[in-house]
Parts: sequence; structure tokens; C-alpha cells
Amino acid sequence: MTSSLLEFSDAFEKRLVRVLQVALAAIVVYGVVRLQFELVLNAGLPLAVTFFPAYLRREYSYTMDAGLVLLLSVAVFLHAIGSLGLYVRYSWYDEITHTVSAVLVAGTGYATLTALERHSSEIDLPPKLRGIFILVFVLAFSVVWEVFEVSAVWLSQLLGVTSPVKVFGIDDIVTDMIFNTVGGLIVAVWGADYFDDIIPFLRRRLRS
Repeated sequence: MTSSLLEFSDAFEKRLVRVLQVALAAIVVYGVVRLQFELVLNAGLPLAVTFFPAYLRREYSYTMDAGLVLLLSVAVFLHAIGSLGLYVRYSWYDEITHTVSAVLVAGTGYATLTALERHSSEIDLPPKLRGIFILVFVLAFSVVWEVFEVSAVWLSQLLGVTSPVKVFGIDDIVTDMIFNTVGGLIVAVWGADYFDDIIPFLRRRLRS
């Protein structure tokens, strides 16, 4: 069986997800051994996120497309690996992680909007505005995320602990927003249909 998102078999994509989970678990163990709390957090939370599709399958009988599961896992894995020092060493690495994450956020926004439209006759967004909605959704999420990062750094400094996230100044924030927009454009122009798999599940949750 071939996934609708990537041209790999579902079995192969599931194996890739397992590899990423093992790698994340190894980073968590390394962080515990080295007593690096921020590393444990930066790998532990992404590891937990990779099990979210399994939670949906167990609790709601919804099996997420294997390609989407892999995209989710890759997005959080890239962040965890970045916490090992790649964000600091290579400026382009942050651009990659933000683009990949923005694709996931944009697709989720598109699927949510479509589910709401099919659920309620009062919501009807013209096709020409869908792309604009996706971009606005991504940018709004980006603002929330940047506020979270700045707040986390400020709170960590206040408590005298190492922040789990890093902020490298206003230029970094602007660059993040630019590449978040790139991820949103990818979905708006080419990739929205790949997230259609989520829409029936969201409609069922709205009806319930």
C-alpha cells in the first residue's frame, strides 16, 4: 500500500517513524545522563508527540495517513536534533525546521477550515481565499510561537535555568516568519490536498 502523501509504502514510512522515535529516546537518555534538563525536554516532548497518532487510533479509531505521521515525526525530530547545537552552528538549519513545521501547521489549518465548512452551511470560504486563509493561519500561529519562545527565555532567565528554546534577536524572528510563510505557500499552492485525510475525522469530532 502506498501513502497518499509520499511515494513510499506505508510499511516503510512506519519503519522510518520507529527509527526517529528510537533516536529521540536516545537523546532523552543522553540528556538524563548528562543532567541537561533542556535537552530532555527538547527531545522528550517531540517523542511524546510522535505517539499522538497512536493515541488517536486507540481512543477514536482514526488511523492517520502514514505519510502525515512521518511528516509530524520529522518536524519534531528536526527540532530535537537542532537542540544538540545545530541551531547555533548552522543558520540555515533553523530555516529548514521552520519550513517543515509550517507545512504541518498550514495543512492542519486547511483541514480544520474544510471540516468546519462541511459541518456548517454558514461557513463558506471562496476557493480563491483559501490560500490567503492558509497563509494568515500560519502567520498567526507563528506570532503565538515567537511570543512563547521569548516568554520561555525570559522566564528561564528569571528562574536562573537554561531555556529549552533560544531566541537570537529580531533578525532571527523575522527570518522565522519568512520561512514559516514559505511553508504556508507550499501548502497553499501545491499541498493542501495531501491533508484531506484528516478532514473526515475532524468532521466526526465536530458532530460529536
